[in-house]
Amino acid sequence: MYTLNYKVTTSCCDERGRLKLYSALQMMQDCSEMWLGSEPGVEKFFKENGMAQLLVFRQVEVNRVPVYGEDLSVTTSVYGMKPMFGFRNTVIKDAAGNPCYTTWSMGAFVDMSTGKLSRIPAEVLATMNLDEQVEMEYKDRRIFMPSEGVVEREAYRVARNDIDYNAHVNNANYVRIAMELLPEDWEVKSMRVEFRVPAKMGDTLAIFTAEEGAKFYVDIQVDGKSSTLVEFEK
Repeated sequence: MYTLNYKVTTSCCDERGRLKLYSALQMMQDCSEMWLGSEPGVEKFFKENGMAQLLVFRQVEVNRVPVYGEDLSVTTSVYGMKPMFGFRNTVIKDAAGNPCYTTWSMGAFVDMSTGKLSRIPAEVLATMNLDEQVEMEYKDRRIFMPSEGVVEREAYRVARNDIDYNAHVNNANYVRIAMELLPEDWEVKSMRVEFRVPAKMGDTLAIFTAEEGAKFYVDIQVDGKSSTLVEFEK
């Protein structure tokens, strides 16, 4: 388990003084990355073997949107490990300890020189500290775009500021791009996002949207393949 403390500052807020979902996702990512330092066995193996943990799915349940000036804590905890995948909860709480965002995610262990999945040996996994799984509704990690009502939107060209130190588009930036297409009155209460094919600097992203009941879908594609699929629920 690992915790970072934050304050909701101006750069994190929307026009109503509320924490942007994009900014909340950045907090979650930072905490998850810093967590690796609390597991020296895994961190050492990753460094020696040129490996990284890459997010492949995240579900977010929005309980309450924090506002400007609030103090927050972000805690991430791993509740399951397999040789090539890890499962974690990340929860953002307010100063009173009440959850504002409750999430679960799945990460893949990747050899960064080849971009392929790579295994963590059993003896390294045995050094891991696993925490109790957080109580929440765990939805399916597979997302399916509706077959009807799909609209092609304006393409997006990946810019330098979209890229992180893994040399591809940062996970939170896909959601930022997708949220620009939400109807203005859409209040996100739940989100699922599936990361399939990483986009890189200079890629042109084809974007498709669809609305079905209380759900809004955004399919971000690279070279005709789905790169990231987002489902927003109001």
